[in-house]
Amino acid sequence: MRGIVCAEIGRFAFMHDLPEPAPAAGCAVVTIKRIGICGTDLHAYRGRQPFFTYPRILGHELSGIIEKIGPNEEGLRVGDRVGVIPYMHCGTCIACRGGKTNCCTDMKVLGVHIDGGMRERISVPVSHLIAANELMLDQAAMLEPFAIGAHAVRRSGLAAGETALVIGGGPIGLGVMAFAKSRGAKVVAMDVNEDRLAFSRDWAGIDDTVDALSDPLGRLLAVNGGELPSVVFDATGNAQSMSAAFAYTAHGGRLVYVGLVSADIQFHDPEFHKRELTLMGSRNATREDFERVMEVMASGAIDVDRYITHRADFGDMIGRFEDWLKPESKVIKAVVTL
Repeated sequence: MRGIVCAEIGRFAFMHDLPEPAPAAGCAVVTIKRIGICGTDLHAYRGRQPFFTYPRILGHELSGIIEKIGPNEEGLRVGDRVGVIPYMHCGTCIACRGGKTNCCTDMKVLGVHIDGGMRERISVPVSHLIAANELMLDQAAMLEPFAIGAHAVRRSGLAAGETALVIGGGPIGLGVMAFAKSRGAKVVAMDVNEDRLAFSRDWAGIDDTVDALSDPLGRLLAVNGGELPSVVFDATGNAQSMSAAFAYTAHGGRLVYVGLVSADIQFHDPEFHKRELTLMGSRNATREDFERVMEVMASGAIDVDRYITHRADFGDMIGRFEDWLKPESKVIKAVVTL
């Protein structure tokens, strides 16, 4: 079986003899058709991904076709188109018992803690498959990144009429914007890249933008009637941005860290207490979030075609990957096709 292994920092290896997935009770063998490339993959390749060891088969934004499956309560069958929930939770820890499977104490994420889907076939627990026959394969592969945004918005408690600032106009930030807008909020995007701000305006239909390099606090106050937003989402994965985000959040507001960085975050405690801020981490997503995204996608409200800006065939991925790292490539989302 063919597959691509991140053998070490900065090096992929194309393999032709990977072992076939072994049949297992409660699992299905899925033929992979689409693999989304995300920030986790880029960080892993560069050696900046927390919780990561080498060698590793990357790939957790996945869609495919069921090749083998036994009797199951979900009613899935051979030939079904599926998306994958890549977060393998234990089901018994305090988080799982409380319904927060997204932050299981023994989490194993495909392509991070365990080998992922950058190969022709993979065995996946049936409980972690989403029937997606109503979606295209591209859409099914994008369920995961959009579910992260949907989860962050749901966790924040964002309500209609509130103003939300989304810092970071990358693929995860765009998902946050889309689901914040679906809640009836006023949404402002902040980024250092004007191209990404323009894409945010056009693709997500946000209300305003802020250049993070040009008096961002003044601009934010100007576009929001002299007030700070009640909810701020930081989707940058940048320690400096995450620390600065405290200054952009209204008194009594909520600051949600969607991005992950391998660093300590510092903030000024008196300012934090003065504002009585609520600081939240938002990790991964739950099945509820995936199902919500699937409903929105099926309705046509999320334009996946424009969200995917770059593509490569499986055999060409290694040669294309370095280009996708370059800012001038203007990648929003790259997808590998099998």
